[in-house]
Amino acid sequence: MTTGTYILPTAIYVEKALDRSHAVHVMDDRAHLVQRDTVPSDGRVIKIDGIVAPGFLDLQVNGGGGVLFNDDPSPQAIDHIRDTHARYGTIGILPTVITDAPDVIDRAADAVIAHGQTDHVLGIHIEGPHISQGRRGTHSAELIRPFDERTFATLCRLRDANISTKLTLAPEVVDPETVHRIAKLGVIVSIGHTVASNAQTWAAIDAGASCATHLMNAMPPLINRDPGPVVAIMNAGLACGIICDGIHVQDEMFKLALRAHARPERMFLVSDSMPTIGGPDQFDLYDMTVRLTEGQLINSEGSLAGAHITQAQGVARLVRAIGLDVAGALHMAIDAPANLIGRSDLANVDGRAPGDLVLLSNCAQHTTMLHAILEKEWAGEPAQ
Repeated sequence: MTTGTYILPTAIYVEKALDRSHAVHVMDDRAHLVQRDTVPSDGRVIKIDGIVAPGFLDLQVNGGGGVLFNDDPSPQAIDHIRDTHARYGTIGILPTVITDAPDVIDRAADAVIAHGQTDHVLGIHIEGPHISQGRRGTHSAELIRPFDERTFATLCRLRDANISTKLTLAPEVVDPETVHRIAKLGVIVSIGHTVASNAQTWAAIDAGASCATHLMNAMPPLINRDPGPVVAIMNAGLACGIICDGIHVQDEMFKLALRAHARPERMFLVSDSMPTIGGPDQFDLYDMTVRLTEGQLINSEGSLAGAHITQAQGVARLVRAIGLDVAGALHMAIDAPANLIGRSDLANVDGRAPGDLVLLSNCAQHTTMLHAILEKEWAGEPAQ
């Protein structure tokens, strides 16, 4: 193939909007935007009813394909989890290790360092162990602990290796001076699993906290005379991960958060997904069995233990249940997370490999990797 293949979708997601004036030219395993009116009439052209967009990014992925990162903190496990999510349109993940023994967290950090940061493995998210006992959720009560120099040394090792690092902590557990010390390393300090007061939350923000982990989950509810962490986070306009499965955050509350947030463009979609994505319907966590029941992952204590949803399903719910337009939903799964980790290049279609692009059809209800469409066409099968 010397002239490549031209793809004419209904629209292309470009710069936070749906563009209908361009086509995608695939040549030498790279996709490039070209004006539609320049597409040769005698070239190989695939017309597609759908939207071409960069693949989704997910900054909170605990597992997939039957593998939990806490249980297997290795480069091989990272690739397995990433490959599992790639089948559903998520091309870049932040492997997440939750509260665990120091040795496990160190092994997780070493695994990401050994793997190396790529366009598909975006760094690491350490969620805990320096969090609130009162809002621990499924995190082990026995393994929650005060911040210590061992964690700081792990963070230093990650940053020395130029690994993008996100650390979830509770402001009432980690003092502002320590938050500032962590943030100075270039670590994204994320507020989560907390019962902090409004004042404590603002102190952490002033010290350098710049993000929030699964907004509203593992946080106190909104109370008029006791605004707590959620109000401080939204008024400060922090970047916020939020789960859109209709379970972790009820849809009406999700809509309220989008309207109330000082900078809603900084809110990003996370899956908080577990090994059940592309895997069996149960797994073990802290020697407890977590089972998938009616779409919810429940441990033996009756607590939610992560989520059973892909980013593609989350994007579809943003459109169908929350009422965002498709461009707004894609922004939450592509641009917003890319901007948080300093990888705005991952929000572009132009210059990307076809395997890093997705096709969304039927108002984002269906997601297909673009390379699958191309492989069918090149094999002589109908594209759709």
